[in-house]
Amino acid sequence: MLQVESPLVSVNWLQKHIEAENIVVLDATIPKVAGSSLQNNSGYIPKSQFFDIKKTFSDVNARFPNTLPSAQQFQTEAQKLGINKDSLIIVYDQHGIYSSARAWWLFRYFGHENVAVLNGGLPEWQRQGFDTIKAYDEASDIGDFIANVNKDLFTNFEGVNQYSKSDNTLILDARSYKRFSGETPEPRQGLRSGTIVNSLNLPYTELLDGFVLKSGDELKQIFDNLVTTQKKLVFSCGTGITACNLALGATLAGYEDVVVYDGSWTEYGTLTQ
Repeated sequence: MLQVESPLVSVNWLQKHIEAENIVVLDATIPKVAGSSLQNNSGYIPKSQFFDIKKTFSDVNARFPNTLPSAQQFQTEAQKLGINKDSLIIVYDQHGIYSSARAWWLFRYFGHENVAVLNGGLPEWQRQGFDTIKAYDEASDIGDFIANVNKDLFTNFEGVNQYSKSDNTLILDARSYKRFSGETPEPRQGLRSGTIVNSLNLPYTELLDGFVLKSGDELKQIFDNLVTTQKKLVFSCGTGITACNLALGATLAGYEDVVVYDGSWTEYGTLTQ
């Protein structure tokens, strides 16, 4: 069975291996915050199924958007996609790299390590001239995926408050500079501007070169310029989506002790008014 050695694969790698027996391709696209709705007329990568972050792979009854689902919910919904214990999962999105890293991080949180993000997503796939399909695939069988939670990969409001007081932890916020500084208001109605105590700003777009991620050396330089003596990195954003892009970049840069704040600024800004 095919395994990935990196959390990131190229479109050329996927095109070469897409017929592998255990490969599962997931489109994890969500609309960009304050952006337009999804445009589903651009096609999908062959074998794609839709990984619905908003409605299926989050707790829709939670107070804040994109909240972690329960292990049972995640397991059941992943099995419906035909995902098995030995599946190789490739996640992408239609923006390049925006929400696909959230799906990657979720699978890791629920115990599945054989998963990778497609570098550049659908735009890069199309730029290389590879074929697309007009409709999503559907799984023919229920998978045998079992969720085993790794609690170290996410934190909550109480946890981030403790991290903000720790000299051993650096909190990085993936929002744009103007949102972080308060120069532009938060896109969610009623949510105040502001920052987590002792956090720094690293817009997730700084990790990108067009649709694809910068090289490993470039990513390492970006993080090394911000990290001093801290051993743990905690990532936040608006609702826990693009924070996972920082987690992906930091992992590729060689950092191992990385955590995503699930509620991110939407929760923190609400609970600290």
